[in-house]
Amino acid sequence: MRLARVTKDGKIGLAAKSGDTITMAFGAEVADLDAHIAAGSLAAAGAKALAGEAVAEPDLTFLPLASRPSKIICLGLNYRDHAEESGLGIPQFPVLFARFPSSLIGHNAPIILPKVSEQLDWEAELVVILGKGGKCISEADALDHVAGYSVFNDASIRDYQIKTPQWTAGKNFDDTGAIGPWLVTPDEIPAGAAGLKIECRLDGVVMQSSNTSNLIFDVANTIHLLSGFMTLEAGDLLVMGTPGGVGIARNPQVWMKAGQVCEVEIEGVGLLVNPIVAE
Repeated sequence: MRLARVTKDGKIGLAAKSGDTITMAFGAEVADLDAHIAAGSLAAAGAKALAGEAVAEPDLTFLPLASRPSKIICLGLNYRDHAEESGLGIPQFPVLFARFPSSLIGHNAPIILPKVSEQLDWEAELVVILGKGGKCISEADALDHVAGYSVFNDASIRDYQIKTPQWTAGKNFDDTGAIGPWLVTPDEIPAGAAGLKIECRLDGVVMQSSNTSNLIFDVANTIHLLSGFMTLEAGDLLVMGTPGGVGIARNPQVWMKAGQVCEVEIEGVGLLVNPIVAE
């Protein structure tokens, strides 16, 4: 099942994609993916969307999949080649930072290049949407806690990121955390979203290309480790880290500029497209 929060002609609803066909159920209640995930009613909401009105994808405006996640937990340095290009060593425990909902945007929405910086970088990432929470979740049971997967672009303002040892500022500029288009349920892809090609393209030029099997801390291991010290909750987003090839590590460095288009694609999960627009 593939689901998305969308609007059509100014009306909000929930879209479902089956093959090449997209259908939509209208209404704020059915579009509330956060509530459906928390209530365990995602399948029922999906059935309503599948039984809805046929729509054309170009007529849809995609919204962030989550509107009020309790937590957005991001992993840094979670691919070996990215850890090496950053010069920060291979982590022995997940390197964690937080994003906040105010930074999120949807598919086709513009990533904003702020007036205060030119150092806008791309980061192609897999995102995990938890379907149920818990504490001290075993690695063997961890994937049972996943509601779905999607695509994320952890666009980063690098000079603000490195102003301090904590990365929060550079990771939370408005309109830089792109997610979508679809929430893809686990039955659609391999367990733990393993073995999937992940790629970032800027104006069609490949900037990152790797495979989710190269994660240092995979999905099950990450859920297990995080739940060892905090209570995870239904609807939490886990953003799983980016491969090597980011702009800051290049010589010379490369930054996204207004007028360009950034694409992040994960095999079997989806294609997330965002234009770059100056503030």
